[in-house]
Amino acid sequence: MTHTDIEVTAELVRDLLRDQHPDLADHPLRFGARGWDSQMWRLGDDLAVRLPWATRSADALLRKEHAWLPALAARLPLPVPVPQRLGEPSERFPRPWIVTTWVPGTPADHVPVARAGEAADALAGFLTALHLPAPADAPAGRGRGGPLDEVAEAFAEQLASAAELGLVQAPDAVRAVWEDALAAPEWSGPPVWLHGDLHPANVLTADGTFCGVIDFGDLCAGDPACDLAAPWVLLPDGAADRFHDAYRPAADAATLRRARGWAVLRAVAGILIADAGVHGRPGGKPTWGPPAHAALRRLLATAR
Repeated sequence: MTHTDIEVTAELVRDLLRDQHPDLADHPLRFGARGWDSQMWRLGDDLAVRLPWATRSADALLRKEHAWLPALAARLPLPVPVPQRLGEPSERFPRPWIVTTWVPGTPADHVPVARAGEAADALAGFLTALHLPAPADAPAGRGRGGPLDEVAEAFAEQLASAAELGLVQAPDAVRAVWEDALAAPEWSGPPVWLHGDLHPANVLTADGTFCGVIDFGDLCAGDPACDLAAPWVLLPDGAADRFHDAYRPAADAATLRRARGWAVLRAVAGILIADAGVHGRPGGKPTWGPPAHAALRRLLATAR
């Protein structure tokens, strides 16, 4: 169900297509997946329909992807879901929706990468291509890409909750990594394009390496450290150094310190989501737990 209390069914999706994009209405249609913000329906072999279903912010996120992602996608070395059509609110469904390309692969929270070196190179190539200066009217982040102190209070609450639930065994060590990141100099360069939400459920794998990146709802401009948390969160043990050797321009020491802070934040959030969900939503996402715990272990093992 959505906030409009309309049940999204195959019949509804087909009716929406018939009303606004009739040339697509007869393609085979089947349910694909449901995320925090949107649900997805496969449309034929090459397309997908995404409709907001949970958060009210999903409307703006879909419009943002439709406006900005096609131009960015052209320079990215990994496949991404490129918006093809925009569906406008109507009497049938009073929220926007989009048709995108379908990106094949399995989310990394289900099948982690096995070919660490190739995955590190693929991730570095993707972020090198993405992290170019953004225009002045690029979207701002929702708590992504800004100074870490903007999310410090939220992180403190998350860490306290995780420690109280017994999900994080060394909260003082985790806090030390976070405080070191907070103490690092802030980003002084131009805001660059960011994915903003690089965790294992948003990166696809095939044949042991990364094959695609999805969910650009948090696309924004800001400090590259936000995305540079990804090596600790996505790659196997020992692969982060290869990523940093391949990423250009090479991150300075302050950026890497901030990136470790973003990685700790993402790991703790992932642990909480795996256990019981967040923001009052029932249930958890158990597959998020193992990669989040592994990321936290890697971060603590390499702490100063």
